[in-house]
Amino acid sequence: METDGRRMCEVLVGLGEVDLVGIEELSGDRLRVTIRSRGPRPVCGECGGRVWSKGDRLVRLVDLPAFGRPVRLRWRKRRWVCPRPTCAVGSFAEQDLSVAPERALLTSRAGRWATAQVGRFGRTVSEVAEELGCDWHTVNREIVRWGDALLEADVSRFGQVEAVGVDETLFWRKGQWKKKQWCTSVVDVGGRQLLDIVPGRTAESAASWFRSQPPGWCEAIRWAVLDMSGPYQVAYDRVLPHACQVADPFHVVRLANRCVDLVRRRVQNETLGAPRAET
Repeated sequence: METDGRRMCEVLVGLGEVDLVGIEELSGDRLRVTIRSRGPRPVCGECGGRVWSKGDRLVRLVDLPAFGRPVRLRWRKRRWVCPRPTCAVGSFAEQDLSVAPERALLTSRAGRWATAQVGRFGRTVSEVAEELGCDWHTVNREIVRWGDALLEADVSRFGQVEAVGVDETLFWRKGQWKKKQWCTSVVDVGGRQLLDIVPGRTAESAASWFRSQPPGWCEAIRWAVLDMSGPYQVAYDRVLPHACQVADPFHVVRLANRCVDLVRRRVQNETLGAPRAET
């Protein structure tokens, strides 16, 4: 059992090789934790020589809540300078991914936690931001950062696909005039799995996604499902010319009903005459 007060605080903070400088209680029932790195003096990454201290600067981060209270972390980030005039490095600040990535707004553990809450447990970004005591954009930016890293690392998140489908979705409305921003969803039709979401709904946006996949993966696709959209048909013609294009039943039935309705109106107008506009 740990009995040293400083060490107990460090264990509770749980940020690795750092010194706990102090804890403050802020307004709004928040806590502010100040830390500094404990690591040895680094060497210059360019020339390999010893570097001089250039003081430190405070980096303010959003951290995980502690005992139901939002926490702000202040990191006294050490700065260094290479004394050799011929070295191109100049000054630089230390980096510690265990605390936070460069230019991050959340600590690493808070960013991973927020990503899991939204991606795995289906919570909204607003809910997570409220629990962390910060705004929506701060949390969403870090979720995108960690989510992109997870997608890049998980190269085998989906296997071989025989039937692929694409469809457009209204993603959000942007700006004062609520301009529509569309995206393209790529789906494994047979496995009923969402593979990816691509910005835009053009032929090039869909085709570029397929080009980014391994050639063998695309060659194994036998069926290409679409909603009778012209841009998606062009995309399939460019990148999956060997696949058989199939229109989904919903749009086929809707198009058939529309054609039947047009024929009914034409025959009715030819038989009974066009209806007169009321005055």
